[in-house]
Amino acid sequence: MYIYLYDDFIKKKKYDSLIKEIETQLTDFGIAGKILRLQPFTNTEKLIAEEIKKGATTVVIVGNDKTFGRVMSYAAYCKVYFGFIPVGPENTIAEVLGIPTGVDACHVLSRRRRVRLDVGWVNNRFFISYLHILPHAIRVAYDERFVVSTRGRNIMELVVCNLQPFHWREKGGKDYVVHPQDGKLEAFLRPVKKTLFLKKKQFEEPSIFPFEEMLVVSDTPFTVEADGRQTKEKKIKISLAKKRLNIIVGRGRKF
Repeated sequence: MYIYLYDDFIKKKKYDSLIKEIETQLTDFGIAGKILRLQPFTNTEKLIAEEIKKGATTVVIVGNDKTFGRVMSYAAYCKVYFGFIPVGPENTIAEVLGIPTGVDACHVLSRRRRVRLDVGWVNNRFFISYLHILPHAIRVAYDERFVVSTRGRNIMELVVCNLQPFHWREKGGKDYVVHPQDGKLEAFLRPVKKTLFLKKKQFEEPSIFPFEEMLVVSDTPFTVEADGRQTKEKKIKISLAKKRLNIIVGRGRKF
């Protein structure tokens, strides 16, 4: 049994015709199901658990990167298959998964090409795409062997990637695409070389290292972004979750 989780922004009038096309296509493929609309304070973990008890076997997220991250940050461990129908802007995760936006995503869903993906774990919740610590004076210890820290007034940025590729565009740089099935997370550490006009920062070349567990600490709160959610922390533990995510992907996936 399929259930479809619609993000709240989809109720906007400009998406009416697209959603009707999607629902018609799902019916034609014989995979239409129960539609549930997410509200700002919906407990997705509880919601999905209740639907599993009623017989749900596939949960399809309808929305964008933020919708995907919001659902998965607490529900990735649920014993169902997850699908994704990208709608609207901000859909970089869909490209990595090989899922086209809009109606064409229904074809991917109907074919049920399934893989198991690594999932990140940070301070008692999952993250699927990436985790970003904005430039700050931090100390990083990983796999109980290596320590990296800033000195004096120096600051650095840390990006931990899982599904989303790391973009490095300066000085002819390239995109680094990580593999979400290799049993490790990848970290990209970029010290700030100097701060330019209007506080624009110039970074050094990134240092890249795979890891299984990492501890990041600071004497002052630093900003952490994970799957669209932003918090202030002084200490976080990042690791590879023990369980993996079952998800439906397209043939054009990036891994």
